[in-house]
Amino acid sequence: MKNKIIIMLTIIAGMFSFTSCLNDTADNWKVDVAGKMYLTVMKPQLQSMGLKPKVDTVSYSFLINVATDALPTKDITITLKVDSAAVAEYNISKGYKQDSTAAFKLYPHIKILNPTIVITKGTRTATVNVEVWGAETLNACDKFISAVTIATASDNVPIATNMKSYLLSLPISNPYEGTYHSTGTFTHPVNGPRAIDEVKTLSTVDCQSVKTTIGDLGDEGDYFVVYKVNDDNSVTISGSQSATQPLIQEGVNSYNPATHTFTVNYYYAGSGGNRKISETLVRN
Repeated sequence: MKNKIIIMLTIIAGMFSFTSCLNDTADNWKVDVAGKMYLTVMKPQLQSMGLKPKVDTVSYSFLINVATDALPTKDITITLKVDSAAVAEYNISKGYKQDSTAAFKLYPHIKILNPTIVITKGTRTATVNVEVWGAETLNACDKFISAVTIATASDNVPIATNMKSYLLSLPISNPYEGTYHSTGTFTHPVNGPRAIDEVKTLSTVDCQSVKTTIGDLGDEGDYFVVYKVNDDNSVTISGSQSATQPLIQEGVNSYNPATHTFTVNYYYAGSGGNRKISETLVRN
């Protein structure tokens, strides 16, 4: 199913709205642009749109604008391209080393639906439509940008070099968050085992980790269990039942990405012995 998310920018009346993009001060606008025109994207600053890690195609749109003191008297034909260099330039502008975790990567699955557009004479804008997909195949810990750049324009209409690329950050949601059916046992050292059979919410801690309630103890505020899914799909358990009762993992702790299932085993110490939790959590 295609999920269409349209990102449109309001066309601001009047030409003073483009002043700061092409000049340092508004006072220079009429002098510097009189009789000229420049092609720009309407919003060159980094934008953001979250993606869910599921099989889906997501659409977005943005505007290309001709900044001029008079409407164009001829059609302007513009070509666009997916631009990895624009991502590299953004990283450099922010001081991100290309091989660091802070650096953005070009999103690998991008299609410009209309790579050639026309700004019709007597108008100022045209819309670019883009699709992205494949978030479910990517690492949610990586940082991605979709970068689409004005490549060429007819009649050599100048392209504003600092406003030629539309950059859209595409953070991918934690793939492990969601609602799960939990079954298993909570074993007390004195009272013995009791069955766990309940629905639990696993909420995001970071791109690899989720947290939820401990066994069948319910919501205990600041105390919860954290599941961190490692690269080999083993799970590291952390958290605590109180300030002096850390959770200790034992046995099998793993995540099955095919069935979206956690298998967890851990315990915490208490009077009379350890309280042991063994659970299987299957995402609904």
